[in-house]
Amino acid sequence: MIAELDARAREILRLVVDAYVATGAPVGSKALAQKLGLDLSSATIRGVMADLEELGLLRAPHVSAGRVPTEAGLRLFVDGILEVGALGPEEQSLIEAECQAGGRSLPDILARATQKLAGLSSCAGLVLAPKSDRGLRQIDFVSLGPGRVLVILVTEDGLVENRVIETSLDLPPASLGMAANYLNARLAGRTLGEVHGLVQAEIAAHQAALDELTAKLVTSGLAIWAAGQPGGQLILRGQAHLLQDIQALDEVEQVRKLFEALETREGMMRLLETTGEAPGVKIFIGSENAAFAATGYSLVLAPYINSREQIIGAVGVVGPTRLNYARIVPMVDYTAKLIGGLLG
Repeated sequence: MIAELDARAREILRLVVDAYVATGAPVGSKALAQKLGLDLSSATIRGVMADLEELGLLRAPHVSAGRVPTEAGLRLFVDGILEVGALGPEEQSLIEAECQAGGRSLPDILARATQKLAGLSSCAGLVLAPKSDRGLRQIDFVSLGPGRVLVILVTEDGLVENRVIETSLDLPPASLGMAANYLNARLAGRTLGEVHGLVQAEIAAHQAALDELTAKLVTSGLAIWAAGQPGGQLILRGQAHLLQDIQALDEVEQVRKLFEALETREGMMRLLETTGEAPGVKIFIGSENAAFAATGYSLVLAPYINSREQIIGAVGVVGPTRLNYARIVPMVDYTAKLIGGLLG
């Protein structure tokens, strides 16, 4: 449809969207003529806005109000008019500081990146991480004192994650080495699910050659990782920012529906499938996203990819349809690439 609009109509649509993004309020022809520096009369602008409304690109929320862009108008703007630049160096540094500090596990990196996106965008930040199917390289057990053991998991692509488990107080120190040796002999590039199934079968068949306490350590060490695997992981931060943007009573219901959608992990995890259709940032405006169809909110989502070009998960920002797309898109894209680079 962008080809059907002349330069004047495109410019007026752009200005209406810019004003809507900045204030959330309808904009009229007089405001466009006086405040936005257009060398056109109000009557001429009204005529163009009427044409855009007839095309379904603008709408009047009230009888005497100005116009705001429709979802179709925002989509046309995003696809054909929006100019996206690079993320500023200051924001790059802030995101890098959260993601690149040494000694952090992947869940910690993802949580911090999500929190930083939420803060910088003044919206909700999210990270989607699917069930891990990486091959495993090594697992170790380190005593943290009586009854507590640190489990360290290293994948074939170099990702390191740590979890703490509770153990029997009378667990002998030698059991840590025995458990690690037993598991490492069975990793051989297998995924977590494969190792878990193999170990369970061996222990059930009394083929593990482990004493009772060591066998419990082995199963506990694997269970702490397997527990979160079936549905993947969804991290959300900054939902309170969305409450600050409410300007009318009916928007309270929209936010309520949005929170319900965000809490439905299965629906959110299905969004990962859309990130594999084409590289780069995906923008879902309002009802374009089935998960948010009844909410009127938008989602900017980008996959993060490892060195083998495998999609590991996705990072994004959720906010009202009047998101500052020009700023949010490079922010999400940069964060996704940064996380992907850390995966090796």
